[in-house]
Amino acid sequence: MSTAERTSAPPLWAGQRLRQPEFHARYHAMPPGTRAELIGGVVVMPSPSGNPHGIVDANAVTWLNYYKFRTPGTQVSHNTTTILDDDNEFQPDCWLRIVPAKGGRSRDVGKYVGGCPELIVEVADSSRSIDLGAKLAEYERAGALEYVVFAINPDEVFWHARQGDRLVRVGPGPDGIYRSQSFPGLWLDPVALFADDGPSLLATLDRGLATREHADFVAGLG
Repeated sequence: MSTAERTSAPPLWAGQRLRQPEFHARYHAMPPGTRAELIGGVVVMPSPSGNPHGIVDANAVTWLNYYKFRTPGTQVSHNTTTILDDDNEFQPDCWLRIVPAKGGRSRDVGKYVGGCPELIVEVADSSRSIDLGAKLAEYERAGALEYVVFAINPDEVFWHARQGDRLVRVGPGPDGIYRSQSFPGLWLDPVALFADDGPSLLATLDRGLATREHADFVAGLG
C-alpha cells in the first residue's frame, strides 16, 4: 500500500465511535505498526506488548497448535483480524475454531474471519480490564462457546464457558487442570503455561488427547 493510499482516510484515535466498515477502511490507512480494535463501536488502541505477554502468548499458540495437529477439522490462528459484526473488529491473540466446511460457527471473509470462532484466547497485561470487561461482553453476545483470558501479574486463568446465553467463568478440576467443554481433550496445566514449562504443558495435553472423548470428537468431525 502506497503512502498516498495510507493517508487518504481520516486517522483513527482512541475513543472514536465508528461502524466496522469505516473502522476497517481507516485502520488500513494508518501507518504500519498501528494497533487498533473496534470494541462495541468504540476504537481502542492498545499499549505495546512486553516480553511476559509474548512468552505466554507463544505458549498459548503452541498449546492450541498441538491440539489442532491431532484434531483434523480444526484451525488455529494468531493475531488475525476477526470481524464479529458491524460494531466489533478484534485481533485476538489466538483462537481455535472448527473450520467452516465442518460446520464451524465462523466463516472466511476474504483473508479475514467473520463471525465468532468457537474458542478465543486473549493474553492480558495492561489490557486486563478490557479483556474481562468490554471484550467479554461482546464475545458473549457474538456466541463464543469459550473465552479464555491468561492474565499476567498476577498470573491467573479466567476460563469462560457458554451456559445458555451467558459466558460463565469455570474453574479447573480437582487436579488443577482446565478441560475445554467445546473441544474435548483440550486440557490445560496453568502452572506449566505461566512457568514456560513446555514439556509439562504438552504432557497434560497428551493425556487429554488420549481420551475417548477426543477420539469421538475427531470421528464426528470426519
